[in-house]
Amino acid sequence: MQERGSNRLSAHEDDRLKHEVKGLLRADRPTRTDAWRDPEPVEGVDGTGPPPGAGDDREVRDEAFRSELARHLRPAVFPAKRSELLRTLLEEQAPDEVIDQVRTLPRRSSYANVQEVAAALGRKPRS
Repeated sequence: MQERGSNRLSAHEDDRLKHEVKGLLRADRPTRTDAWRDPEPVEGVDGTGPPPGAGDDREVRDEAFRSELARHLRPAVFPAKRSELLRTLLEEQAPDEVIDQVRTLPRRSSYANVQEVAAALGRKPRS
C-alpha cells in the first residue's frame, strides 16, 4: 500500500536523512568531524561561563541562597522569629548552609517574609 501524505521526499531520501542524523540523536551532541560546520557555542549553555544575563559570582550565589531559603520556608510560617524559622528549616531538611546563616539572625527580630530574612542576612537582590 502506498503511503499518502505531504511528504516531499522519496523513501530513499528519507532513509538517507535519518541515517545522517542518527548519530546526533544518540550522542546528544554534534558528531561532525568538520568543526567549521558546528554552530558557535553560546556562553553559559555548555558550562564555559555564566548564563546569559547572569550577574557576578556573588549575585549568582546570593540568588541561589534566596531560592533555597524560599523553597524551605512556607509562606504560612510568616511572620516569624528566628526560632520559628530554624524549626521550619530543620523540619524541611534545608541545607546546612541555609540553617547556619539563619542562626546568625538576631533572636528577637521578627520577619514578615523570605525577602526580609534574605535582606537581614545581607543577601538582598540588586536593585
